[in-house]
Amino acid sequence: QISWTPLLVLGYLFYLLLGAMVFQLLEKQAEAHFRDQFQLEKLKFLQNYTCLDRQALEQFLQVLMEAWEKGVNPEGNSTNPSNWDFSNSFFFAGTVVTTIGYGNLSPSTVAGQIFCVFYALFGVPLNLAFLNQLGKGLNAHLLTLERWVQKPGRAQVQLAIFLTTGTLLFLVFPPLVFSYVEGWSYGEGFYYTFITLSTIGFGDYVVGTNPNKHYIPVYRSLTAIWIVFGLAWLALVFNVGADLMERYLQLKQHKSDLSLAEGATTKLEDEPEQPRIHIPS
Repeated sequence: QISWTPLLVLGYLFYLLLGAMVFQLLEKQAEAHFRDQFQLEKLKFLQNYTCLDRQALEQFLQVLMEAWEKGVNPEGNSTNPSNWDFSNSFFFAGTVVTTIGYGNLSPSTVAGQIFCVFYALFGVPLNLAFLNQLGKGLNAHLLTLERWVQKPGRAQVQLAIFLTTGTLLFLVFPPLVFSYVEGWSYGEGFYYTFITLSTIGFGDYVVGTNPNKHYIPVYRSLTAIWIVFGLAWLALVFNVGADLMERYLQLKQHKSDLSLAEGATTKLEDEPEQPRIHIPS
């Protein structure tokens, strides 16, 4: 009997190794180019402003890095909107309980950090329960996944409608809005959309953080609501994909078992019948 668990583990490790090699191939050279370009810009800056030395410049860059880690955008001036007004705080709370965690903003006070720990401790399970219930509602109104698996036909049409509608609402149209509001390209908006809804949350693109743009007060709050419904939809899609993959592996194992059983039966049938000894009465 063939066990597919080791093959699944090997496939998982191979997928990680493949991703590591591709990312290294695509990004390492670009990183070296940006690093050299940044060092060149620092040399030009020191040449233009001879009153500064390298140590003073490095100290100023350290101040910029600390400001960025504390959630303060170095661009602009003191009139930049607060990162902790109610709209932004609501958005941050959503990123905590959904485990997106962009990383561009985090509590800087001890009280805020302790509260964040306990807030996430109860908020993450609450969010999972809410998304599960929301997913059940979407599943009940748009399609029953079990019927699609067991009774192909009309349910497949419902599945196609579910996937198409969700793709348009959560993956295709939002990048258009982000491109218009944030000034991103459509590719950058699509990248942000998927990275957010999949809860990867790198933090390289975050809505409502450009100090040179004026956002409406509810912009990030509306984005947080879109994220919640998008998370429920994409979680259903991921669950369907995982379920189909497990069923495929189980089917392969079942076919393997059947072939082994048929082979054993054929072997028994092919064996010549042993001569019987006739005992006269």
